[in-house]
Amino acid sequence: MAKLYFHYSTMNAGKSTALLQASHNYRERGMETYLVTAQFDNRAGSGSISSRIGIEAKADGFDANSNLFEMIETRLRSTTLTCVFIDEAQFLSGDQVWQLACAVDDLGVPIMCYGLRVDFLGKLFPGSAALLATADEMREVRTICFCGKKATMVVRQNSQGDVVHDGAQVQIGGNETYVSLCRRHWRAAMKDEV
Repeated sequence: MAKLYFHYSTMNAGKSTALLQASHNYRERGMETYLVTAQFDNRAGSGSISSRIGIEAKADGFDANSNLFEMIETRLRSTTLTCVFIDEAQFLSGDQVWQLACAVDDLGVPIMCYGLRVDFLGKLFPGSAALLATADEMREVRTICFCGKKATMVVRQNSQGDVVHDGAQVQIGGNETYVSLCRRHWRAAMKDEV
């Protein structure tokens, strides 16, 4: 039975690595997968999912106007899909999450979404909120704070390494921009300005 999965975490937990490994496992056994990622996150180049440890794969992109149900349905016309993988799922809209749910229900294909749960201010991303409400199964991908506790939050830093306390919810960046922390150290870094 097909399901909608949400694998969530903070930055630098290995979400893209896990996605690429899972897709590789399917393909190694002769099963076809379909990889999709946010179009505007082009750190790895356009149409690519890349991990910090150096593995990558080609992927189709989605933006705010993409109909993911139609993308999956079109792909199914030319191949038998075993699984669909969505990277950067926090950037999905609520409507797009429902399109994925309909693809699971009506097209019978499992969909695994990987993304951030909260932004640097501790607020849910729209796609993550919709996935938390809609997904059949949720799994946390864990990483650790510098203190050794589980990291559940992330801070954004400016180019001088100072913690930023406001700004747009979306700013593409990696280790140079974001640091994963436990809630206690996030609160200290944010000076309880939540």
